[in-house]
Amino acid sequence: MSGHNKWSTIKHKKGKADAARGKIFSRLVKEISVAARAGGGDPEMNPRLRVAVDSARGQNMPNDNIDRAIKRGTGELEGVTYEEMLYEAYGPGGVAIIIEVLTDNKNRAAAEIRHTLTKFGGSLGSKNSVAYLFSKQGQILIDGSAHTEDEVLEAGLEAGLEDVAVVDETIIATTGPEDVFAVKEAMDAAEIKVITSEVTKVASTSVLLTGKIAARTMKLLEAIEDLDDVQAMFSNFDMEE
Repeated sequence: MSGHNKWSTIKHKKGKADAARGKIFSRLVKEISVAARAGGGDPEMNPRLRVAVDSARGQNMPNDNIDRAIKRGTGELEGVTYEEMLYEAYGPGGVAIIIEVLTDNKNRAAAEIRHTLTKFGGSLGSKNSVAYLFSKQGQILIDGSAHTEDEVLEAGLEAGLEDVAVVDETIIATTGPEDVFAVKEAMDAAEIKVITSEVTKVASTSVLLTGKIAARTMKLLEAIEDLDDVQAMFSNFDMEE
């Protein structure tokens, strides 16, 4: 699949194995609140909110939590106000990294990201230093042990499905960023079980690393992803099996 790299697979495996459900919920609550603040509290009229709410339900977040997060975003309930920030950075071997942050303390978030990058041999980049390497893409993960690529294609083509690929028994369906929810609905209608659906960033080129540099890059990316203020992280890092 165009743009897919092994780090995406590694991240997916890590996400499936991650027992820290509270941290997952925290990130989803932030995204729901910010999406509601930016585009209103009606998921039918706010595509970003629709995707966020759908992701939350996919993680079995209670509806009460989702409703409270929406109301905090629209101002109907008091709560913390999160600011969106984006950092561009370089890792070992020239790997490009984009770090998306939702935080209630910009100074804390900036300090933690700088410290983490420095610790593992990375550095901050200037605005647009690496962003041009990435493009938005809808990505839907489906259980490949329960469904086939042909089933997914048949269900999603008319809704905007662009491509499918299989990685470790997971079918990865890709769409345009604006079509991800329509394709997700088409999967639901066809009774195809979706693991996750999201709008992600995919690199146009990848940097293949080996040995100690690859290991150090892995540690850097995992350390960034574990920071509380980091909402999402994307990289063009690739490595051999």
